[in-house]
Amino acid sequence: MWCDNCLLVLPLRAGAIAWAVIIALYSLGGGIFLLLYGQYLFFVKPEWQIYGGIGMAVMGVAVVTAIALSTRSYVFSRAMQFTWPFIIVTCAIRAILMVVELNRGRDKIQWECDNGGQLWIDSQTANISQTPAFPTEFCIVGFPAINTAFIVSLLVDLGFQLYMFFLIWRFCARLVHYSGMKGPFGNGYYNA
Repeated sequence: MWCDNCLLVLPLRAGAIAWAVIIALYSLGGGIFLLLYGQYLFFVKPEWQIYGGIGMAVMGVAVVTAIALSTRSYVFSRAMQFTWPFIIVTCAIRAILMVVELNRGRDKIQWECDNGGQLWIDSQTANISQTPAFPTEFCIVGFPAINTAFIVSLLVDLGFQLYMFFLIWRFCARLVHYSGMKGPFGNGYYNA
């Protein structure tokens, strides 16, 4: 027996589109944040750019998912159904690396706060850009709050992505289920 409405908070198609838009928006914001301010939190040259790029990739997949759902495209929906597990695994690895590297850089972040928002010494010698300036809010809230915010937001991100995968899987299953039904389409008879 099919359970067409199991675990659905909103109607399937419209809810999945809204969910994909939410993921796209916060992934865009997170990607831009990491690309702009990542050099103050992560201290190996391309690291923050990779993390921000992954956020942008998630945004792109979420936008394509929303388009696939809005056009009711079975082909693109199936493609997204196969893409989301790779995105989820990539983001899980990124989350682990981000938390580990953030904790490794705790002393460097504290040094940046103690020295008026200057970029870490090794980063300065590597000619890493100091624009935009160091956000003073990082020093106001302190490292434990930043660390907790990163951990919680990364876990919420993974939860949202897992639910998006469930929604796209459920949508594809519904398309398959309804395409195989025989019924009175166009005033016809069952099994005609």
